[in-house]
Parts: sequence; C-alpha cells; structure tokens
Amino acid sequence: MLTTYMSVTLGMLLLSGVIAGTLMSGFVMREEKQNIANEIGIVTELYFNTTSSVAGENAALLELNTIARHYDGLIQIVSVDGAMAQYASGSKWNEVMNVRYTQEEISRMLIAVSDLDASSVRFAQEKGAFQMLIGTKPVIQDGVATHVVRFYVDTTQARGAVGMVYAEVVLVSLIAVLISVIAVYYTTARLTRPFMEINEIVQKYAKGDYNIRIPISSVEESTQLALSFNNMADQLKDLEATRRSFVANVSHELRSPLTSMKGFLEAMQDGTIGPDEYEKYIGIVLSETKRMAVMVNDLLDLARIESGKTALKLEIFDINELIRRTLITFEARIYEHHMEVDVKFAQEQYYVEADSAQISQVLRNIIDNAIKYSPDDSKLRIATYAMKREIYVSIQDSGQGIPEADIPHVFDRFYKVEKAHTPSTQSGTGLGLSIVKRIIDQHNQTITLKSTKGKGSTFTFTLKRAPVPKRAPAADGGKKNGT
Repeated sequence: MLTTYMSVTLGMLLLSGVIAGTLMSGFVMREEKQNIANEIGIVTELYFNTTSSVAGENAALLELNTIARHYDGLIQIVSVDGAMAQYASGSKWNEVMNVRYTQEEISRMLIAVSDLDASSVRFAQEKGAFQMLIGTKPVIQDGVATHVVRFYVDTTQARGAVGMVYAEVVLVSLIAVLISVIAVYYTTARLTRPFMEINEIVQKYAKGDYNIRIPISSVEESTQLALSFNNMADQLKDLEATRRSFVANVSHELRSPLTSMKGFLEAMQDGTIGPDEYEKYIGIVLSETKRMAVMVNDLLDLARIESGKTALKLEIFDINELIRRTLITFEARIYEHHMEVDVKFAQEQYYVEADSAQISQVLRNIIDNAIKYSPDDSKLRIATYAMKREIYVSIQDSGQGIPEADIPHVFDRFYKVEKAHTPSTQSGTGLGLSIVKRIIDQHNQTITLKSTKGKGSTFTFTLKRAPVPKRAPAADGGKKNGT
C-alpha cells in the first residue's frame, strides 16, 4: 500500500510539473515570438521610412538601439549585396556581429523567407554561447526582396525560469512524498495492524486452538471481520465438540453390540452355551445386527442430507393422504399395543409443495417414536390445519414426556433421554429426530416440540401450502375425520 501510494503520488506530482513546465515554456515562447514579430515591423518602419534629415535619422538609430537593449537582443539588417547594419544590447553579441555573411549565405537566407510576405516572420532557435530565438523577415520593394531583417533575442533567462519551475516541482514533489510517507505509513500501519493480528489468530485456529478471540479494534472494517471470525471460532469450537461427541457416540453404539455379539458367538463356539440355547442367542445376535444396520442406514441418510447431496424433488401432493398411507404401514404395531389413533384434519385435503419421499420419512420417524415411547392402551393424536401460507402437521404421543432441560437437545445426533423418555428395552439409535430436523430445515420450514411431564410430547412441523391441482377433486371444506 505504501509503495503504491508513493508511486501514484510522485507520478502525479511529476506529471503535473511536466505539464505546468511545458505550458509555461510554450506560453513564454509564444509571447517572445509575438513581441519579436511586432518589433521587427517597427524596426523595418524606422529603418526604411526615416526622414532625410539628420535629426530624423539619429532619432531612428536611437530607437533601434533602445529596442535592442529592451529585449537584450541584436538587430541585423542585411542587404542583398552583403551590406549589414547592426544594433546590439551589449558585448555578448560580438561573436554574432563579427560574422560576415557570404553572398551564398544571403541567397540561402532569402530563399528561406521567399515564401513569406512583408507582414510575416519566420522563427528559428539556435544554441551557441547561449540560447537564442531568431526572427527573420524579408523587406520587399517593388516586388523584389532587397533586405532581410533579423532579430536575435536571448531566451536563456526565460528558459531558466522554466527550469526553475521544474526544479520547484521536483522539490515540492520530494517534500510531498516525504510527508505522504509519514502519513501513509501511519495510516496503513493503523489499518493493517488489526488484520495482521487476525491473521496470526487464524493461524492458531488452523492448528485447532479455538479458545483465542480476536480483539475488537476501532477500524470499522476490521471490527466487522473480527466479529465474523469470533463467531466462526465459536461455531468451529461447537462443531469440534459435536464431532468428538459424534465419534464417541458412534464408537459406543457400534462397540456395545459388537462386544455382545462376539461374546455370545465365542460362548457358543467353546460350549459355554449349549446347542439347546442356540436359537435364543442367535435371535439376540440377529436383533443386534438389525439394530446396527438401521443405525448405519440412518447415519448414511443423515450424511447425505447434511452434505447437500440429497436434492429435493418438490411436488404438490395431499399431506392428509400421505399421513393415511403412513399410518397403514404401522397398523400391525398399533394393534399390537392396543393404541387408539385420533386423526383430525381441519380440511379433507391439504395440498403442500415438498419432497413427498422425505416428508414420508419425517412422518415415519416421528410416528415410530410416538408408538415406541407410549404405553399400551394409550392414544396417538395426529392433526393438520392451515395458518396463512403454511400447513401445520401435529403428532402427539402419550408417553412420559421430556424434561424441559432436554428439549433443546432432542434433535442432536445420538441424544437420548433414557432417564425419563426411553425405556432401555426400547432404545433407538438417537438419529431419527436428527434426520427429521435436517429434512425440515432443507425445506426451509420449522419443527417444534412441546412436552409436559406425564402427558406426552407433541411434535409440530410446517410445510409450504400449495394450490389445489386442477385435476384434483374439490375439497370438502370444514369436514373433519376421526379414526
């Protein structure tokens, strides 16, 4: 940043100086040329149109010398035959005055100005002992060029003034750069220091240390960045804790049944368990195998959903009909537990826009938990109703309820409420509700849990309401259905 600022500042100052010097030089030269053109006209008038009296001639000569001294220059009037009259401001022009033009040089001089009329001046610049600007004008008499008037002006002083402008620009540029270095260094150091601190702390994050937090500075941009990084560190810390807990839970869930199965099989192999008990323990081994298979499938489903590889296949369908079909798959278990199912639809048909396969999985997981954790001869309540642009699906069991402290964690992976909600003989994998939560989140909808100790739990989730398809039969508004 410092190098860039300095380069731009110095470049702009030097460019400004060059432009200013060039403009000034052009202005000075234009002024000099205009003055020379004017004075050559006066010189011609004085020299060729003086009166025949001696007084008039002396006055003209005095005026010519005055013009030469005023411009610190030299006036030459050269005739075609080589005669030359000169008027100089001082001795510095002696070298030029001592030059005698040959007839050939005079001819070349006349040829050079032959295309000029009596009111025009041609300019040239020469360098000898000093820089000079030369104005040349022909004198035309009876249509023939008889003389050439040359006006030499010393431009060294004018060009020196332009050079001083360049020098002053360079000096000002150096001072400006020095001041800019100090100002920009302080500013960039103040701006970059918070980001350097952030970089150092982020390097520690990369090594797994999420306990350090970035200090908040007075720079608004770095403050926002620091807040974002601190928030990221909190999330990474929580994620790391969740990951470790997840690995520990998976290891425990897999190790326990494997250890049990290994023990049973070894006992059968060494004869500790007799052949007459094989059927009993093989059944236990198969049961544990099925439980592990369910858990692995749930883990795969959860991984696919969280990775975003499971794309939603949105369609419009009747959620009430999907609930009816899902309940049929649980019919045997419902009869086995002598449960009463109370289904109340505020409207016969509710059309939603969602992935029917995934919503079916949500219903299966919640209903499975409701049956699993409800006592025999209890009631399972399912209801649907609409509010604004959403359809609400409510599933209530008759279990023991979930303690208030555990409610925020029921959607976490492997989280179980063994002490109050899950009898050990009914233990699941602890992944079903995590899958439910991820599916509902993927649909940009919400799921809530309300639980009262001794009165069961109620899960309620929302779905986007969709218009009734044209091919669908008209809804029987207001009709309620009880089962």
